[in-house]
Amino acid sequence: MRPVRRNFYDPSSAPGKGIVWEWENDNNSWTPYDMDICITIQNAYEKQHPWLDLSSLGFCYLIYFNSMSQVNRQTQRKRRLRRRMDLAYPLTMGSIPKSQSWPVGTNSGHPCSCQQCLLVNSTRAASNAILASQRRKVYSGNNNGTLAVHQSNTFNGTALWSLGTTPGGGTAKIEQVRSANGVQVTTFSRSQSAPSHTQLPGQNNLNRPGTQRVAILSTRASIPPGVPALPVKNLNGTGPVHPALAGMTGILMCAAGLPVCLTRAPKPILHPPPVNKSDMKPVPGINGICRKTKKKHLKKSKNPEDVVRRYIQKVKNPPDEDCTICMERLVSSSGYEGILRHKGVKPELVGKLGKCGHMYHLLCLVAMYNNGNKDGSLQCPTCKAIYGEKTGTQPPGKMEFHIIPHSLPGYLDCKTIRIVYDVPAGIQGPEHPNPGKKFTARGFPRHCYLPDNEKGRKVLKLLIVAWERRLIFTIGTSNTTGESDTVVWNEIHHKTEFGSNLTGHGYPDSNYLDNVLAELMSQGVSEAGLKD
Repeated sequence: MRPVRRNFYDPSSAPGKGIVWEWENDNNSWTPYDMDICITIQNAYEKQHPWLDLSSLGFCYLIYFNSMSQVNRQTQRKRRLRRRMDLAYPLTMGSIPKSQSWPVGTNSGHPCSCQQCLLVNSTRAASNAILASQRRKVYSGNNNGTLAVHQSNTFNGTALWSLGTTPGGGTAKIEQVRSANGVQVTTFSRSQSAPSHTQLPGQNNLNRPGTQRVAILSTRASIPPGVPALPVKNLNGTGPVHPALAGMTGILMCAAGLPVCLTRAPKPILHPPPVNKSDMKPVPGINGICRKTKKKHLKKSKNPEDVVRRYIQKVKNPPDEDCTICMERLVSSSGYEGILRHKGVKPELVGKLGKCGHMYHLLCLVAMYNNGNKDGSLQCPTCKAIYGEKTGTQPPGKMEFHIIPHSLPGYLDCKTIRIVYDVPAGIQGPEHPNPGKKFTARGFPRHCYLPDNEKGRKVLKLLIVAWERRLIFTIGTSNTTGESDTVVWNEIHHKTEFGSNLTGHGYPDSNYLDNVLAELMSQGVSEAGLKD
């Protein structure tokens, strides 16, 4: 015995207003969207959004309200769309006229053989198998063919099926009794003439013809309590369960009469709708729309000793502490004595960095500089304070930026700045881990997004400075794929999801702009370095 549940919707929602959205199938008939999708579409329509992306609901479709059309993002197939307002949602007790009920059955249009209907029907097959197994258990355990259905006090609305008949053509009898504990019980009896595959009323919301439910929508509210959900892996590799494993699990659980719901892991919305070149505008306050970097172009210092002496002050009487570079006492000689020999740099000399005041052996600082990028800058190994202008080892590439006429989640009051990085594969230079060896560049061009507001433009200006200093990318080992000698991000996080935040690299994220400003500051990129 399982409880039956009915959903109630707010009178201000699409079903409460009698509004249903439909798409035209290949048979030139109209098929309604599922109720949850209708509500989402109606909310976007009322907010006067020009378009709506259904990717977050499990569908690769774009809804354009201006042309009242639906476009498949993968195949670019376009279908007509319409909005009906003559289907009032039942709000009162009693029998509901067939013409007034929410579209079910033949009035809503039969699914055709198009790919959109096939996608929906593929999820119903698994649901039907589960329901058939449950019905066999129910009827085999009750010889008189009577099923008791508990009805909670919240289900005070009327039923959406006809009393006295079953969908299979048999007759049914519904009686309401009250048990000793006060719980109302509805008894559903079927006669011998009713077929064994009779659909129990209200038991499966996925079995409605003409709906577009894949497996899971924006929430898990559609999954019955206690039913395990297996998020199936997407084709792009995301999701915890492989499709083959999820399929075998579903078959085994169905064979055992246990319910299971195979769900599709939501796909991240990486890109906005297509944008014409005429709609791409330059960012106000920033010259040009492109920056290019070549091979290492910054001037090197004459020698390491001059760089180190530029940022330190000699200490005559150093404290009895450890040098955090060589781990020897400051009052003794440097641990690099005998390894490095530089004229004028004695092993026992100690210096204090001007900004932070941390003290090290002078020879240790020279050794640290020689092992770095040798760009004329120095970074304190204790507090990471940067002295001079830090540059990186980013390979040559191109950075483009412009404004597109779409808004990011959380920043609906402004447009979007799109940044496009393009770094080709090449040969590693002397500053890279393996000079002379080829390196790969996966996933380019990479698209990143910022809100087109004051703080977003400030971040863009600093990112341009970081790009020119070759700090955005480096060559190393990918944390995602494990591939070595490839172009990877260099500790300055970017948002690569346009319309979602499923991987943590998208919006909404109210702290991102502040976080990336702090990351840029840690690389020595701040407003003080911006050129007017």
